Amino acid sequence: MAPQLGLARVAHNKWRKSGETRLAMTSPAMTERMSRNIRMNRRAFITIAGGAAMWPRAVRAQQAALPVIGYLDSRSPDAVAGRLRAFRQGLQQAGFVEGENVAILYRFAENQMDRLPELAADLARRQVAVIAAPAGAPAALAAKTATATIPILFVLAEDPVGFGLVSSLARPSGNMSGVNFLSAELAAKRFELLREMVPKARRVAVLVNPADARRTEVTLQDLEPAARAMGVQMQVLNANTANEIDTAFETMGRERPDALFLAPTPFLNIRLVQLAQLTAFHRLPSTHDVREYAEVGGLMSYGSNIADTYRQVGLYAGRILKGAKTADLPVVQSSKFELVVNARTARMLGITVPPTLFATADEVIE
Repeated sequence: MAPQLGLARVAHNKWRKSGETRLAMTSPAMTERMSRNIRMNRRAFITIAGGAAMWPRAVRAQQAALPVIGYLDSRSPDAVAGRLRAFRQGLQQAGFVEGENVAILYRFAENQMDRLPELAADLARRQVAVIAAPAGAPAALAAKTATATIPILFVLAEDPVGFGLVSSLARPSGNMSGVNFLSAELAAKRFELLREMVPKARRVAVLVNPADARRTEVTLQDLEPAARAMGVQMQVLNANTANEIDTAFETMGRERPDALFLAPTPFLNIRLVQLAQLTAFHRLPSTHDVREYAEVGGLMSYGSNIADTYRQVGLYAGRILKGAKTADLPVVQSSKFELVVNARTARMLGITVPPTLFATADEVIE
């Protein structure tokens, strides 16, 4: 029973009893008038009670009318908690707050990339207002296959035009837009920062994912001239599974490179904890392109500010809910980069962080 209905009924019963007592003490004429008043107030009570019973139903109907955003990610909720906060921040900047005036339907593949197509198809079947697929090319392509009409927002390190997602960055065609950030193109700069951290490094292992052929090619093209200029020998190792990562580190354990460069690729991004633990075990200074690597124990990271790209996706999602078309939303070129240094890991490895890196780091983890 609704709380309002119960209170109204108790009050009515008390009033009725007091009215009956008064009736016994009055004249017939007054009794008739009071009886009519009682009947009228009873009708008013029934009307109020009926309205109170309808309130929860009205609230449910209002909630059901909220616009729904579909969120598609290859990882787990815990792995992207910070990025989700940034996404909601962007939504809030556009005037939308989850649970108040917008609902979000989450679909996480839990690192099982082959589940992305079915999860994207499920969001399309539910006819969400927009699909946010910020987990790189696999999520964007799965969403593109699932629907040609629902707006899709991506976050991509690769060229979205080359991938066939949009016809141009300035005016996307079709139902897709989003954020394009630099990753492989920053490889040389990240290599220089690693060398600055470990100035005596002469041999550097480079771990790549051969299945991500295009990004591997761009990364190595960027690294090779930088390594030659610094007089550093590169040793390229491949890994496409968790077991192959273990095998690559066994090779590094035997051959003892001076440092490790982790190539930017979605597969290595979902194995950050494994990579950080293995680099600690083998006492290898290492660098990655995402800040989460330094947060879980890696030595350092340098790359685009990924949280800001998620904020931008949230902002675009809000604009679409207000009526904007993807063709009117240019693909954003990310221009924010961040250097994160884990000073605790540096001490464990016996590395003294150069003052220049301390001064230029956007964050130092103590």
